[in-house]
Amino acid sequence: MREQQDPESCYRLLARDAADQLEAYGGPLAGRVVVDIGGGPGWFTREFRARGAEAYLFEPDAAELGNAPGPGAVLADGYLLPLADGCADISFSSNVLEHVADPATFLSEQVRVTRPGGLIYVSFTNWYSPWGGHEWAPWHYLGADRARARYQRRTGRPAKHRLGENLFAVHVGATLRQVRARDDVEILAARSRYAPFLAGAIPRIPLLREVITWNLLLILRRCA
Repeated sequence: MREQQDPESCYRLLARDAADQLEAYGGPLAGRVVVDIGGGPGWFTREFRARGAEAYLFEPDAAELGNAPGPGAVLADGYLLPLADGCADISFSSNVLEHVADPATFLSEQVRVTRPGGLIYVSFTNWYSPWGGHEWAPWHYLGADRARARYQRRTGRPAKHRLGENLFAVHVGATLRQVRARDDVEILAARSRYAPFLAGAIPRIPLLREVITWNLLLILRRCA
């Protein structure tokens, strides 16, 4: 809830949690090749490196990289990564899927660059969650245009996100169906990322999951 006011503390905590989750499903990160797709200024990349991984950051927006992105940062589009097939042990994207117009293609690219047996980590904020509208949530329930106008009135500045431009309505059920239909990945975990309890049960409840999941986390294994 303090992400806007204190992003560094927020993302350091999320990075530690994400690394813990990856190690729970795939063992220690030390020596693994990890690609962080859409990782902004590199909080997650730095945590992976601190644990001994060979981590690389791919970010399409130069402004998000900041002034000192560090070594291994590449300005690149997540739809077409400058990487060979199966070169990574882990492909990682945190809160990126809701910012791409074609989630299926983005996910396919994550799968492509991951070796067979490797892990794919995907999390996103679903549209009908209380935070679906990002900085103008929860007023997105009353419509995106109305929510953005309210945000500008309250803050005196335009909102960063615009629906249909850099924020898209991505849903839990549709995403789960899309992933289950693939024959090149196995779902190891599908859970609510921030839920303090019943995290694995929440995404199984039709309709309600679209609201109470908040953020869907998928950990997948590349099959072939």
